[in-house]
Amino acid sequence: MEILSIVIGVIALIIGLAIGFVISKNLEKNKADSVVKEAEKEAKSIIKEATAAGESKKKDKILQAKEKFIELKAEHEKVILSRDKKIADAEKRTRDKESQVSSELAKNKKLNKDLDEKVRDYNYRNEYLEKKQEEIDKLLESKVKQLEVISGLSAEEAKEQLVESLKESAKTDAMALIQDTIEEAKLTAQQEAKKIIINTIQRIGTEEAVENCVSVFNLESDDVKGRIIGREGRNIRAIEAATGVEIIVDDTPEAIILSCFDSVRREVARLSLHKLVTDGRIHPARIEEVVKKTRKQIDEEIIDIGKRTVIDLGIHGLHPELIKTVGRMKYRSSYGQNLLQHSREVAKLCGTMAAELGLNPKLAKRAGLLHDIGKVPETETEVPHAILGMQWAEKYGEKEEVCNAIGAHHDEVEMTSLLSPIIQVCDAISGARPGARRQVLDSYIQRLKDLEDIAFGFGGVKKAYAIQAGRELRVIVESEKVSDDKANNLSFEISQKIQTDMTYPGQVKVTVIRETRAVNIAK
Repeated sequence: MEILSIVIGVIALIIGLAIGFVISKNLEKNKADSVVKEAEKEAKSIIKEATAAGESKKKDKILQAKEKFIELKAEHEKVILSRDKKIADAEKRTRDKESQVSSELAKNKKLNKDLDEKVRDYNYRNEYLEKKQEEIDKLLESKVKQLEVISGLSAEEAKEQLVESLKESAKTDAMALIQDTIEEAKLTAQQEAKKIIINTIQRIGTEEAVENCVSVFNLESDDVKGRIIGREGRNIRAIEAATGVEIIVDDTPEAIILSCFDSVRREVARLSLHKLVTDGRIHPARIEEVVKKTRKQIDEEIIDIGKRTVIDLGIHGLHPELIKTVGRMKYRSSYGQNLLQHSREVAKLCGTMAAELGLNPKLAKRAGLLHDIGKVPETETEVPHAILGMQWAEKYGEKEEVCNAIGAHHDEVEMTSLLSPIIQVCDAISGARPGARRQVLDSYIQRLKDLEDIAFGFGGVKKAYAIQAGRELRVIVESEKVSDDKANNLSFEISQKIQTDMTYPGQVKVTVIRETRAVNIAK
């Protein structure tokens, strides 16, 4: 009985599940039908809206197309009108040209007619003149015969006597003319030379020299000074040993001084300190490494400076070693004047002056830039810098004119080309102008005092003044003891004494002044 009841329960459960499944399927089917209907309804609504939007957009596009067509049509009409106007203008110009040509043709016909009349008149006049010339020749011949009979001399003898008398007169006139021409040429040459030099100087911009024995290295704070000095001064000793520069650390706030006569060493020390302070690691091993890298950097910068200089001056084909020498000039000076700045200035002056004189300005610039290369030898030498520079120029294939200009700009060798005096003059202009070079105050004052002492060493000198920064010595003499002729000789003797006993840049002008004064007092 129990088994039967269990079987019945199981059957009932199965039947219930089947009925539930059928009912759920029917419910799902009804729900799906409703969803499909809703979707169809929504799709129709979307299609309707899309159709309306499409129609609206279509109308907009049609309107835009019509507007575009109208614009293109208007532009096309403008182009056609412009073209018609140009054609009308061209036709008008053509008609004007035709009218002008017709007028010119008529004028030419008239001119041809006038020319034919003038030719006929000329031919008539020419025939008339020929007849007259024949008559004159016959008359002259008869007159000459009459003169020969009267004077008793033939025509050839009379001509010889006349020529001899004219020769003597012509010689006298020629000598006077030659003398006047020479005087005028001297005056004109002096005026032209002054004009060329003044124009050349005015066209070259220059800067004043600066003292370059020391460099100031600025610090962010005074705390860095201690790190640069190091424990017991080992860092500062390592820097001085590696660079060859004296480092002065004093009470100057946020600055130390680098002292050295060699600008390259001083620049190496400055850049090395900058790198060390920026990096923060300051010890002997690091110092040697940074100084080595900085030296290499300076060598590359020297070559780059040389290249930029020759490009700026328009000089081509210079040997690489000469380019490197030009770059080293930046770190050399002469009496406080930067050597590269001086050489660039001389090159520009030479180019301008050569152009004024009708010479080759490029060759003059080349010689002007290289004239002081002998001042930057890598090793010390007793050879004068002009001779050394000439030898280098010859070694690296420079032209003979350039080599001679370099060697002769201080009169060490004889000048053989016109470039040589130009280089000498431009070097003097650049170096001797006020403000170009500076000397130590004591040596400057001593040089002026020596100039005045030389003048006082001659008899009859009353007063002597060194003026214009030592470029001129003005000497006032006693008129009772020194005559006019002796004053001229005194000026020459003083200049020779200065040239022999003193060393100075540029030139010194010696002016001797002699005057007589008669003074009386009315009471």
